[in-house]
Amino acid sequence: MSEPSPAGPTGPGTNPGTVHADGIVVAAGRSSRMDGTDKLAVEVAGRPLLAWTLAAFASAPEVDRLIVVTSLDREAEIAGASWLPRKVVGVVAGGLRRQESVFAGFEAFDRLGCDEMTPVLVHDGARPLLRAQLVGSVARATVGHGAAIPVLPLAETLKQVDGERVWATIERNGLGTAQTPQGVRRHLLREAYRRFPPAESETFTDEAALLEACGVPVHVVAGDPENLKVTLPADLKRAAATLVAGRPVRTGIGHDSHPFGPGSSLFLGGIEIPDAPRLHGHSDGDVALHAVADALLGAAGLGDLGRLFPPDPSTPAGVASGALLVAVRRRLAEHGWHPGTVDLTIIAARPHLAGRLEAMRAAIADLLEVDPAAVNVKASSGNLDGPEGAGRSISALAIATVESR
Repeated sequence: MSEPSPAGPTGPGTNPGTVHADGIVVAAGRSSRMDGTDKLAVEVAGRPLLAWTLAAFASAPEVDRLIVVTSLDREAEIAGASWLPRKVVGVVAGGLRRQESVFAGFEAFDRLGCDEMTPVLVHDGARPLLRAQLVGSVARATVGHGAAIPVLPLAETLKQVDGERVWATIERNGLGTAQTPQGVRRHLLREAYRRFPPAESETFTDEAALLEACGVPVHVVAGDPENLKVTLPADLKRAAATLVAGRPVRTGIGHDSHPFGPGSSLFLGGIEIPDAPRLHGHSDGDVALHAVADALLGAAGLGDLGRLFPPDPSTPAGVASGALLVAVRRRLAEHGWHPGTVDLTIIAARPHLAGRLEAMRAAIADLLEVDPAAVNVKASSGNLDGPEGAGRSISALAIATVESR
């Protein structure tokens, strides 16, 4: 699901060279080597492993939409999960083999409508340690070459073994292990499915193998040693330890204040209040979102909103602050950060805000792609002190945390 930028596809806050891709997360496996445990449902720090994978994939700015492919018996449960990222636009049931499950996700995007040149990135649901930088590398290589996969060179000596006896030593030069996400342009994958119908053809272990069978060259990008696939119980322990211990949290503070100006429709906390006067400013004047944006940028050490969107012709007059906050979230992702929590206080004698705080909380959570429980919004009348208490302006103070991806 593509989100607005402040001034269209190449406006402020966006990278003119940004690649846009759709993602399919394959989560329909049977965890056959996990001693009867469904590895994707195992909770790590209060969230199932699949939730961590989806959050990591969704944090990549190149990914616009996600389809989750799961087993038929878990389809309704996952579709209703509170931890699904906002970018998930569908949850569908897969098949018995990987290629059938990927095809189910491919068809789901067909029903939503797609550009045939759009890259499709297929990722394993059991790879929760994915980094946004790897997603970007695969997406850009897919646009440039038609298909791309991340590969890690082999570091160990390979032996061919027969029972308890070494049969031969295999030359490892030129060999590597494939990872996901694996990318391919839609029209190439469609043609591959035409030649090898997923439910009827031989088994292909990954998308690259299918493309190879069709004679499609597959470009290689450097894999990530941390991009572990959880296959065995020991892998699950390692992934859980990394997810919990390897996520530094940083805190930032943001503040903004705007006087009331001419016109009506107040924009505050991501919602519109039509019967209140507008705040003066180069943007729509939403001091609450500005404070949140500054707090997030400060926590990540990325400057402030004024430097990112200066009040000059480079930033469109009247730009929606919600679009600015989305651009800030994307900037965080580009630098390996994701919003954690937000505590926001709005100081205003007018209008009365008590009945609107929950709507603001939901709007901010939506813009930041976090659970609403991670956002807290409070209001104060200013105790009749200063310009806020006199009803001449509104100010906001935000404290936010960011988490490393």
